[in-house]
Amino acid sequence: MTAYGYFLSCEEFGPAELVSQARSAEQAGFEALAISDHYHPWNGEQGQSPFVWSMIGALSQVCSLPVTTLVTCPTMRMHPAVNAQAAATSAVLTGGRFRFGVGTGEALNEHVLGDAWPDAELRMEMLEEAVHVMRHLFTGKQITHRGRHYTVENARIYTLPEEPPPIYVSGFGPRAATLAGRIGDGFVTMTPDRELVEQFRSAGGGRKPVVGGPKVCWGTDRDQAVKTVHRLWPNAHLPGELGQILPTPKHFEQTCELVTEDMVRDNAVCGDDVDEHVRAVRAYSEADFDEVYVNQIGPDQQGFFDFYRSSVLPRLRDV
Repeated sequence: MTAYGYFLSCEEFGPAELVSQARSAEQAGFEALAISDHYHPWNGEQGQSPFVWSMIGALSQVCSLPVTTLVTCPTMRMHPAVNAQAAATSAVLTGGRFRFGVGTGEALNEHVLGDAWPDAELRMEMLEEAVHVMRHLFTGKQITHRGRHYTVENARIYTLPEEPPPIYVSGFGPRAATLAGRIGDGFVTMTPDRELVEQFRSAGGGRKPVVGGPKVCWGTDRDQAVKTVHRLWPNAHLPGELGQILPTPKHFEQTCELVTEDMVRDNAVCGDDVDEHVRAVRAYSEADFDEVYVNQIGPDQQGFFDFYRSSVLPRLRDV
């Protein structure tokens, strides 16, 4: 049975707001939380970017829901050995309810230390080595590793959960889905693409969890909701690999001038039509997803939670 969770957007909200949303999500009947890991927002209108590991510590103290990073890039901005320690502590704080979603990242966040931004093939190679390093550190043994991309010397993680946190690998194309099937404990992809899910499962993923979910903008005025999405998240409607290669929020703002309100109106879930919201979320369960995380765009979070508690979640579960 599909589980329905709420996606906390670190790009759009500050720490106190995210903590409040986590409480509201649990009260509304959502079963899990996902949270983004960014150094920058996508654009200045979003305007936030708190440190995800601090946020997970705070979330662990205010609600009992599982937490998944969607997703951390463990290859450049922070060394895999440091990411492994952060993930292990998060798993301890959440009582074993932390899942570590990882991916190859975006230049927007990962070039900030001055490293060259690699092509997709090299990024996947780096991710595979990073996952290898982190899994060894999760054993609690002292390890030394000298690989093509990373060196670890005499490292040991002392604060560990009873079981290693599962590592979910993100992918948006066939090669990434194959990599996820081979090295991941689960698969993250944000569109309800059954072919990608089947690629993951046939590449070794089997019945491991597949997670993703839509962005929506609930509101009683659909036109205003469209304007809200166009102002805050036009980047969600950019094609191809632009999201992975543009280096700054300003570049995204310039590129998003090509995104029109009509494009948002035709492609985003906006307004308060229950059937539209149900269809958008159910598309993931129909594509064989195990966990679906919904993200509400804009300031009316409580209205969204009330709407989903009373109208959407009961319909989704009434199968």
